[in-house]
Amino acid sequence: MVINANSGRGNAAQPSAKPSPRRRGIQSIEVGGKLLLALLDHSSSLPLGALAKAAGMSGANAHAYLVSYGNLGLVRQDPNSGEYELGPLALQLGLAALHRLDPIKIAVPITRELAERTGQTIAIAVLGNLGPVIVHLHESNYPIHVNMRTGTVMSLTNTATGKVFAALLPPKKIESLLHEDFLRLGAVPSLSKTEKFERTLREVRQRGIARAVGDPIPGINGLSAPVFDSNGNVVLVITAIGAAGVFDARWSSPLVADIKQCADAISAELGWQNRDVRATSLG
Repeated sequence: MVINANSGRGNAAQPSAKPSPRRRGIQSIEVGGKLLLALLDHSSSLPLGALAKAAGMSGANAHAYLVSYGNLGLVRQDPNSGEYELGPLALQLGLAALHRLDPIKIAVPITRELAERTGQTIAIAVLGNLGPVIVHLHESNYPIHVNMRTGTVMSLTNTATGKVFAALLPPKKIESLLHEDFLRLGAVPSLSKTEKFERTLREVRQRGIARAVGDPIPGINGLSAPVFDSNGNVVLVITAIGAAGVFDARWSSPLVADIKQCADAISAELGWQNRDVRATSLG
């Protein structure tokens, strides 16, 4: 892939797509679904009155829905307190949906939209046996001089992509990969370089994003953000890459918000609800 320093960040305004017409459904199911959403939003069981209020309906109307949902197993009522919570069928449906999720399949169309909107090259990476591996690439229309393609292994310590994995994955999972990465770069680092790397990882955890400004490739910038699954595990890293002259890598850059929002959207599709980056340590 080749980068052209004259590439732009979506210079031409793209026409907004017309919203798809709303398809006709069964209104009563959508109304009753608000009760399930209310239970989903609360970590504890709810009495009928509070649940009805959260769903925006009367107690009598809510009760009728809850009886049917209880018969199906979508909700259950505590026999002592009378409060409602999600039932066994809701759990089974959730687990079945999680087992069917394919993070890469979900990420591809979302990252494609980001690439088209920003005009930058967008990569999807997973952690492989040798380190972060590019598994999908949306190349910019403007070529960039970077040796990156599907299957490329990225450095854990020397790229924005790798730093996200290094900052957020459990230390035991990546310590051998980090050692091998240091050796590939020349030698095991000195204490000062290790401390500098630790400071970089703390910044990644604090900001929820990593950046590369002309390093390791002069003239090329990058921004990387993590994608979490429903348990808060990092499963993918989304990286935007572009020529320094047209790729604004400042923390105040719109690209920072773009890449984080893209990663957030994929995480939400995977069931992740708490976007706070977990503080981990390589120690």
